[in-house]
Amino acid sequence: MLQMLSIRDFVIVDSLNIDFVNGFTVLTGETGAGKSILIDALSLAIGARGEGGITRAGAEKAEISASFDIAKLQALKAWMQDNEIPNDGEQLLCRRVIYADGRSRAFINGQPATIQQLRDAGEFLVDIYSQNAHHSLLKLSTQREIFDDYCGLSPLALETASAYQSWQKLSQQRMEMEVNASKYADELAELRDKVRELVQLGFSVGEWEAVQQEHSRLSNGAALLAGCEQSRELLSEGEISALRQLTSAQNKLQGLRDFDASLEEALASLDAAIIQLDETDRFLNRYLQRAELDPEKLAELELRIQLIYATARKYRVRPEELEALLAEYKLRMDALESAQMDGELAKREIEAKISYENLARKLSEGRHQFAPILGEKITNEMQRLSLAGGCFEVALTSQVASSTGLEQIEFMVAGHVGVDARPLNKVASGGELSRISLAIRVVTAQQGTVPTMIFDEVDVGIGGGVAEVVGALLKQLGVGRQVLVITHLPQVAAQGARHLKVKKLQRDHVTLSTIEVLDDNARVEEIARMLGGIEITETTRKHASEMLMQ
Repeated sequence: MLQMLSIRDFVIVDSLNIDFVNGFTVLTGETGAGKSILIDALSLAIGARGEGGITRAGAEKAEISASFDIAKLQALKAWMQDNEIPNDGEQLLCRRVIYADGRSRAFINGQPATIQQLRDAGEFLVDIYSQNAHHSLLKLSTQREIFDDYCGLSPLALETASAYQSWQKLSQQRMEMEVNASKYADELAELRDKVRELVQLGFSVGEWEAVQQEHSRLSNGAALLAGCEQSRELLSEGEISALRQLTSAQNKLQGLRDFDASLEEALASLDAAIIQLDETDRFLNRYLQRAELDPEKLAELELRIQLIYATARKYRVRPEELEALLAEYKLRMDALESAQMDGELAKREIEAKISYENLARKLSEGRHQFAPILGEKITNEMQRLSLAGGCFEVALTSQVASSTGLEQIEFMVAGHVGVDARPLNKVASGGELSRISLAIRVVTAQQGTVPTMIFDEVDVGIGGGVAEVVGALLKQLGVGRQVLVITHLPQVAAQGARHLKVKKLQRDHVTLSTIEVLDDNARVEEIARMLGGIEITETTRKHASEMLMQ
């Protein structure tokens, strides 16, 4: 549930904080007051694409934050865990910062996020229906998505689409293999030769590093021996060696310590130095005893290095890439060998086709089961919306197997008695389309799990008694979830449990938009304004009071 929306320097809003409650809330205001700004701001907070010119004039950036109660949204919590987003199990805060130059930053619970992550989170939180949603309903793809979602078949539809893609991919591979059989046979033969050569080389990255290190040691063996012997001469073997000099200093200090105990610290440091130098000398002595010149081993290593470099040049890679190249060749060879096996690729294609057909049939069964149920429910709502005698059908027309299943889904409508049902996009009247669209949204939304629904002037083209029915439908929808409706109809506004009003004001010669929560008296005035226009009379106020009491 949406709990709070905070807007800073957005379009004509300088600073605005709005708290929301559960149930049915209406938002009204005069034309041009900025009612849709709230929807636009919330949409940006949950990942909508930002456009230029949305920061308030003179401001560096616009900031929008939306806080949601997610205590009951287990699917969203699982998504947050998968995306490593901080989660206290109770709240989620989406924040969007959009700079005047068009740059944008996003945050979820204070952690930087991508716009796609905002959008993904928003799908668990809010459904927004606008006038444009009427037009999207005319698309067969939208109708199919709404219907499958209502039936609870969306996961199965996605699985079916994935199975179809797998089937088509294998089919394409088989046809390609058949067309290019000779070419692939030549490629396979060449790959076998390459793999054989690389396997015989017996190369590994670990061995390559060891070979280079050993070669470096052996090729510099004489220098290593001479250097170590010279070092021992300086440390212990020479007449003026370091150990002799330090031992002499040690003896002198030991005698002087009896006269001044503070020399103990210097003597201790000298003792430690002698011990370290002695250990170094012992190490070098052991090294010299083990070290030897091995020209035969050196020659073997040089031949090995030359062979590796020659092979790398042949395949145009660096030596350390030979191991990965062999793995790549083996993978491609396995694929070609598998494809050349007697009917193996064709067998896999048939298995993929059967898997798709099983899923598609299951999807089709579910669609045929729910089509009359949805048709009946929307038909009943149409009667309440002054479309008496009208009916709604979900037409399922068989089609060639596709990623969307075995049938095309299309919403069919008859506006009144005696008229054949026609595709929704053939409905001529804008008012009829608005009412039918609202009936579809109200019925299908009842199956959804998204806790917050926002309707942005979806009641355009509706008036009179129908508007009162529309308000009742939206109020009914608000019993089980949070519903926010931007409306210009007093019959709808009067049925809201909470009423917000958008208004413009002038401050320092600048036009700003703000939102206020209306009390009972203010609601009467606002409903009266919506009923009577510019001049509000006592009769209009009385009518407004009666509407609110009803």
